[in-house]
Amino acid sequence: MSNACAGSSADGILGLRVGGLFIILVTSLVGTLFPVIAKRVPFLRRRVPGSVFEFAKFFGSGVILATGFIHLLEPAADQLGGRSIRSAGGCIDDSWADFPYASAFCMSALFAAFVLQMVAFRLGSAKLAKMGKPQPDQPTQCFPARPSSLDSVVPTPRDTITGGDELELSRNPSLVADKAPLPGVTRPTMREHAFHDASEENPLLAQAIAIGTLEFGICFHSVIIGLTLAVTRSSEFRPLLVVIVFHQAFEGLGVGARLAFLDTKPGYEWIPWVGSLIYSICTPIGMAVGLGLEQGLAIAGESATLASGIMNSLSAGILLYTALVELMAHEFVFNRFYHTCGWGSFSFAIVSFAVGAGLMGLIGKWA
Repeated sequence: MSNACAGSSADGILGLRVGGLFIILVTSLVGTLFPVIAKRVPFLRRRVPGSVFEFAKFFGSGVILATGFIHLLEPAADQLGGRSIRSAGGCIDDSWADFPYASAFCMSALFAAFVLQMVAFRLGSAKLAKMGKPQPDQPTQCFPARPSSLDSVVPTPRDTITGGDELELSRNPSLVADKAPLPGVTRPTMREHAFHDASEENPLLAQAIAIGTLEFGICFHSVIIGLTLAVTRSSEFRPLLVVIVFHQAFEGLGVGARLAFLDTKPGYEWIPWVGSLIYSICTPIGMAVGLGLEQGLAIAGESATLASGIMNSLSAGILLYTALVELMAHEFVFNRFYHTCGWGSFSFAIVSFAVGAGLMGLIGKWA
């Protein structure tokens, strides 16, 4: 067996490995729960500036995009491609280099996620129709457009402004509703602007499917990360642990932001909290499994390499669909707020997204 198939031995520093398990658990919990708590706990909802929450949401969206391309698809292409075949010093059959299997698996998962969500939309809309409720539609304008002049602004009643909202309104009058809102439409407040998300307009079933597929793909990835970290050689463990701590925190922000805006009905408020917990324990579970394996396990053997490559490529397809459709297209391209709002609001969202993608992509240099 070549060195590439010999695997890594989880030798020494057992205490640090066990400690790393709990460090990653806490970090993942903090990253994932922050958006959920800020959105759903009234005490913090009134005190956390809307700009902080908006940054976390779009930063996390950028993280999900970078995770799909750099942390999943690229490693999958190496594991199922020419770099891992036996003739190149790897441990999988040379026939795996005859076709771009990683891209094919990724495309299949992306298409499956698309079909699954379309079916969910149809089922959710049909159920609402049977209940006699109007089918939710993409709002023509999620938030008030920038008025042409300050003369067209009607001051928002003072009792609807809390905390630092009054100062923010004075700096950004575009957050105040137009003088003549449509009949029957409740004028949105600054606080609603800060804690509103376009995905909340979707049927609950479609929201649940979208969150479920996202978390399913990320959990696959997290288990692999934990397993790999647990059997990494002692000389490489410390720097890799630091990188993965940041990796899990950033990724947790992306998952938590989606969970925070899940429009749960009475009796289902527990779903975002359980979703946060599931994500947070995936990497520690992978580490625990790795620590429980025998010393010198061939973790890089043929079966493990193929399994890891297939799982990574499938997860990449799920995350890329979520990032490109649910986050980029749904939040920006088809959200008319970003067609009419001020350049400051638009730039803030784009820069937050780019920072998340950039930092997560940079982490891919080491993990």
